[in-house]
Amino acid sequence: MTAKIRVELPRSLCVLAGVDREVVVDVRDAPTQRSLLDALEADFPMLRGTIRDYATQARRPFIRFFACEQDLSHAPPDAPLPRAVAEGEEVFMVVGAIAGG
Repeated sequence: MTAKIRVELPRSLCVLAGVDREVVVDVRDAPTQRSLLDALEADFPMLRGTIRDYATQARRPFIRFFACEQDLSHAPPDAPLPRAVAEGEEVFMVVGAIAGG
């Protein structure tokens, strides 16, 4: 089964990848954060290392994930994505956090 998952990227990553704000990614494995990000990086190799660390595959500190009005940033990478995201009804948002002080 292939899931077509909608992903919304921050403007900086859209420019880097040369894409519009929203892309559709084909996820062939069970739809999880890990399989979604693996598919996203396979489709857009220039994004490798921008969302997740190259070595550990951990989410970068200033990147957050949101979907279905939930912060999924600290969810386990292999936890299933919400049904509405897996079925393409809702978008999986990658958000660049802003820090300052």
